[in-house]
Amino acid sequence: MTKIRLDGAALAGGLERVVSLLRRLAAGDRISLTTADTLRTLDTGGPCRISELAALEGVTQPAMTQLVSRLEHDGLVERRSHPDDARVVMVHLTAAGAERLQARREARARLLDELAGRLSGDDRDALAAALPALERLVAAQTTYSGSTTT
Repeated sequence: MTKIRLDGAALAGGLERVVSLLRRLAAGDRISLTTADTLRTLDTGGPCRISELAALEGVTQPAMTQLVSRLEHDGLVERRSHPDDARVVMVHLTAAGAERLQARREARARLLDELAGRLSGDDRDALAAALPALERLVAAQTTYSGSTTT
């Protein structure tokens, strides 16, 4: 079996096209990828300070403050005092926020299932086989000490 060499430029281009596909699939959802990522971060990691959310999502603290204010207005998150230090404000995902995130996931999953159904079995197998490596790629970014760019 011939080894395929991983080309960073080709990988970046392919992933950008996948991100574009995901944006199009969520067009009716009317929430940005940053919004969805922020809700996901709160869903998987629990409550966070705004400064931590900003760092995790790669945006400025003022931008995250604005986003959290909008999400709070929409009932998707709420701010609460930290149980050990009332001066610290933590952002929590609300039940409505968790439901919105789950509905978004389910809608995308249905659309991706439909699209994947148009592919050959070999292509579907290749996509399934790539998922663990993609997860590790994402995890590797959290330990990378260099700068990230968009």
